[in-house]
Amino acid sequence: MDFFFYPSSVAVFGSFRVGAIAYEILRNIVEGGFEGRVIPVNPKGGTVEVAGRVFEIRPRLEEPVDTAIIAVPARMVPALIDEIGPLVKGAVVISAGFSEVGNEELERELVEKARRHGVRIIGPNCAGIFGVHGRFFGSFEVRVKPGGLALISQSGAFGGAALAMGNDEGVGFSAFVSYGNAADLNESDFLEYFADDENTKAIALYIEGVKDGRRFLEALRYAASKKPVIVLKAGKSASGARAAASHTGSLAGSYEIYRAAFKQAGAIEVEEMEEVFDAAKAFEVYPKAGRRVAVITNSGGPGVLATDRLEKLGLEIAELSKETIEKLRSFLPPQCSVKNPVDLIADADYERYRRTIEVVCKDENVDSLLVICVPPIFIPSGEIARAVIEADCSKPVIVNFMAGELVRDGVELLEGAGIKNFPTPERAARALYWLSLR
Repeated sequence: MDFFFYPSSVAVFGSFRVGAIAYEILRNIVEGGFEGRVIPVNPKGGTVEVAGRVFEIRPRLEEPVDTAIIAVPARMVPALIDEIGPLVKGAVVISAGFSEVGNEELERELVEKARRHGVRIIGPNCAGIFGVHGRFFGSFEVRVKPGGLALISQSGAFGGAALAMGNDEGVGFSAFVSYGNAADLNESDFLEYFADDENTKAIALYIEGVKDGRRFLEALRYAASKKPVIVLKAGKSASGARAAASHTGSLAGSYEIYRAAFKQAGAIEVEEMEEVFDAAKAFEVYPKAGRRVAVITNSGGPGVLATDRLEKLGLEIAELSKETIEKLRSFLPPQCSVKNPVDLIADADYERYRRTIEVVCKDENVDSLLVICVPPIFIPSGEIARAVIEADCSKPVIVNFMAGELVRDGVELLEGAGIKNFPTPERAARALYWLSLR
């Protein structure tokens, strides 16, 4: 499927008046820096200006391209696929009005025409695709920065919101695909593809239901054996399942069956959108972590919250060795707690944080560290961020700097060093839990 996610040429079909779907997709492709050939197609011809470039609108496609993006009325799509079939390898059908509204026959005709020419279809009723490392933004959704997360979404709107949220959370993407009705290619195909994609380090999957459970389980198992797969399942309740059926025409099925399948395949199931990106951030930095955690904090309350959540999630609060405790006592003020969680108290500075991280990191009873910082107004958060960055520690360190304006400078420093911040102790604890599942 490289012709979808790393194309060298693309044709866009639809209306190119400002604000139309095809125009917005063309604009996204051009503004995103795509370096291949771009051909707008509409029977009326003419020209269209996008990002300072003027394109001739071809009345028909007359030369081979890797991918077609189609945003024309649903009734016209099968005939268009039949016409361009000899010239394209794949088609992304944005158009809605197929099986999701009961028009199964039109969808069958679309697939038949595509198969006659060996054309693979994404959609219909989808929001498009991104091949971020190929600088290809074949969708009307917000562009994202390059990274390691491939987002596979049955829902286009969910995918768009997730991309925007990923930008806010500092998550980089390798790819995005909204596959809608999955008339041809489906979630299983994309799981297998991204499992082997060298730019993808983790996969996030939003599904409402699948049509071939056995194939899905095989693909999920294959992908999860190669890299983390984070799954958000919608349609768990009876009402949610009915809503899913009317949304994408999918059968949500028994949630318990899905839940068992996720566990059997080694996938990581999350409960809400926020958790998708927390898990993605954790896996962007570390491939895995052990279950024995040391908590280092300058504030007792957040340290207790982190400890509670870690234990509730089944992780262990590491028992520090006598040697570690003695080393900590040798330089920490007497009012500091040197048992886990290690409380450095409110006036903890660069040196106190850095030395504590390094000493605790060397303890053989510790697999990973959760470092919490709630800076008082007289200690810049950037100072503590530098301590985290410069500490000599080879084990996973998950960071919780809180909150808001007080830690903005510190969080920016952490991000610049490739360290992700988790805004609450509970979210940081969950990140360590997900890492422990690998």
